[in-house]
Amino acid sequence: MKNIKLAFLGFGNVGRALAQLLLAKRDLLREQYRIDWRVVGIATRRHGSVLNPEGLDLVGALSLAEADKDLSSLAPERAAMDGVAFVRASGAEVLFENTPVNYQNGQPAIDHIYAALEAGMHAITANKGPVVHAFQRLTGLARANGVRFLYESTVMDGAPIFSLWQEVLPAARLRSFRGVLNSTTNLILTLMEEGKSFDEALAHAQAIGIAETDPSGDTMGWDASVKVAALVTALMGVPLSLDQIEREGIEHISLEDVVKARDVGRRWKLVCQARHDDGKVKASVRPEEIDANDPLYNIMGTSSAVTFVSDVLGDLTITETDPGPHTTAYGLLADFIRAVC
Repeated sequence: MKNIKLAFLGFGNVGRALAQLLLAKRDLLREQYRIDWRVVGIATRRHGSVLNPEGLDLVGALSLAEADKDLSSLAPERAAMDGVAFVRASGAEVLFENTPVNYQNGQPAIDHIYAALEAGMHAITANKGPVVHAFQRLTGLARANGVRFLYESTVMDGAPIFSLWQEVLPAARLRSFRGVLNSTTNLILTLMEEGKSFDEALAHAQAIGIAETDPSGDTMGWDASVKVAALVTALMGVPLSLDQIEREGIEHISLEDVVKARDVGRRWKLVCQARHDDGKVKASVRPEEIDANDPLYNIMGTSSAVTFVSDVLGDLTITETDPGPHTTAYGLLADFIRAVC
């Protein structure tokens, strides 16, 4: 049985959900996949960093982090080092890189993942930045070193999108896609349809932890644009930068606009789309007023959906209902199994 050494870089909601899932699925991993694991390092922004090659108490780490306490009691010495140094010192075989996304350049996550791949580790992430800003560099390094760079959870929270196209649909070429890919803006538009103003809907999204204190990454379309760029880059094989995407957010959509559309059976959605023709890609993120015949019409609240069109299949739609950290964590777990089996 394999006993895989794991390191967590980032131990927020997603990292902790992954830890809980690993614990819950431990017996199944042993019995079905002949995999066991131990966590040899955890690095956090708020609770310190710890290393122990013999393994850390993951249940204890969860308890400390959820109580907002330092992790230093889990190991003889606190690991005071930056992310790259932590990766190199961990001695892990698999790195879970779940630091916050940097829309503009993907750092420091790119450096973290590069260090892991360079050291012969599999690198698994929910961070979209490295896929958009360093895809060829990281996949090339992974290939050269005989390891995997996997990123299923970067779009739609762990729903099987990248693995579907890369493993389940051989020889299929993706022509286009269209979807709702940002939960925060979809929730805001849903709440506005119920009569809340933009500011009231945003405040509610922030209160339940869906939207950040600074929501501009969502409301101005940056998060959705990064997801579009990730899909195009990884699945269409065309590197796409953010400045190549026509981007428009929802901040100018008024309650009057939403109610007027609702009263005639229509709905506003932040629509993400891209089309690949003759080696060129045209991509956009913008609000659209859609009717009841549109596949995206009934995608409400924090749910997401995307319809793919290929050269060999008709429309193929994936829908995800009310995702959260647990669904993102599942994508990371699925990537872990793919990497080590």
